[in-house]
Amino acid sequence: MGTEIARETAPGASTPAERKREQRGWYFYDWACSVYSTSVLTVFLGPYLTSVAKAAADADGFVHPLGIPVSAGSFFAYSVSLSVILSIFVMPLAGAAADRTGRKKPLLALCAYIGAAATAGMFFLDGDRYLLGGLLLVVANSSLAVSMVLYNSYLPQIAPPEERDAVSSRGWAFGYASGALVLLANLVLYTAHDTFGVSESTAVRICLASAGVWWGAFTVVPLRRLRDRRTEPTPGGTASGPRQLLATVKDMRRHPLTLSFLLAYLVYNDGVQTVISQASVYGSEELGLDQSTLIVAVLLVQLLAVAGALAMGRLARTYGAKRTILGSLVAWTVTIGAGYFLPAGAPAWFFVLAAGIGLVLGGTQALSRSLFSHLVPAGKEAEYFSAYEMSDRGMSWVGPLVFGLTYQLTGSYRDAIGSLVAFFVIGFVLLARVPVHRAIRDAGNSVPARI
Repeated sequence: MGTEIARETAPGASTPAERKREQRGWYFYDWACSVYSTSVLTVFLGPYLTSVAKAAADADGFVHPLGIPVSAGSFFAYSVSLSVILSIFVMPLAGAAADRTGRKKPLLALCAYIGAAATAGMFFLDGDRYLLGGLLLVVANSSLAVSMVLYNSYLPQIAPPEERDAVSSRGWAFGYASGALVLLANLVLYTAHDTFGVSESTAVRICLASAGVWWGAFTVVPLRRLRDRRTEPTPGGTASGPRQLLATVKDMRRHPLTLSFLLAYLVYNDGVQTVISQASVYGSEELGLDQSTLIVAVLLVQLLAVAGALAMGRLARTYGAKRTILGSLVAWTVTIGAGYFLPAGAPAWFFVLAAGIGLVLGGTQALSRSLFSHLVPAGKEAEYFSAYEMSDRGMSWVGPLVFGLTYQLTGSYRDAIGSLVAFFVIGFVLLARVPVHRAIRDAGNSVPARI
């Protein structure tokens, strides 16, 4: 490739007990950071930041960050897109540094605590401080994305191939369980805020900030249990982050079927991430649902996602990961398509929508990660997982952008949510065309009995 890539040369032997201990520590980063995704990004920040932006808007409903007219109703979606675009430039730098030095833990700690601090700082988001809210969102979201590059790159090191489906699924289940637990506490505070002597706005800000405190506190566990592996550089110098990414993509051209899977994942995962970040805005602004209803709906998603991730893992053992993922994309298409027709002011139907999302959410993500691990050539795990994380986080800006533009052009969040169906349909077609058995063989790996 002409670039230097850090290679693991002496990871050191580990006993099954040591491996299990490290895996449990790995699960705890999902436990730590998933609260941000659930309480902040999915439930509270979208509606709250939208209301703050509307308070700062002019008579035509526009705010003007850096002099650019932006619909107040689209500010949150655009902020999410900006954070992901920033991540595109930062993630390759972090991945290259981790590969070059082999010191993932210090980088993971740095990203985690920057993100946790930005999230805790959301306590100060009140009045018309929409720019502060947008800035903290960009910092927190970008930090989470970069930390996930480092987090996922541990998977090939802590789990042999036969354990990865289970380890990946347990990680997602751990995260959803954590999100449900904290969201339940948020629900108590939000619905009974008068009892606690705080206003509704203050209760929301406490919920936002507490996610940052939780993220920072539980990050201590993986930092204590995960271990860095000694690495030595290959000759030729290490590329910069963007150049490293281009070099990785160039190398992946030698494995076009792996690249084809990554393209399919990029498309359908963009739809998944956009549904996660924009569903609460749709529920509050288009369907007229109150915050308590949205919290209960997301809590339902979290609880069912734990069971869904584990159940889809079992289905994959019978039908194979690819067929199971394809089935989940059909379910996503039907669920989001039905969501377009939900009547306003009908919480029961919104709960049905939430249940459908929860049952497929965790499994789609967990099985995609484990399936990709089989398509990675031996010795290039960290490099290829960096590209995978770019698809997971770094390229998931098109969906929020489409959502925001659709709303700005039509004035309808119903049309905006309906536009996301295309991501699942296109992703299904692209994934169905990938011959995964041949892709695994071309990557130099043995084909599992069920894939």
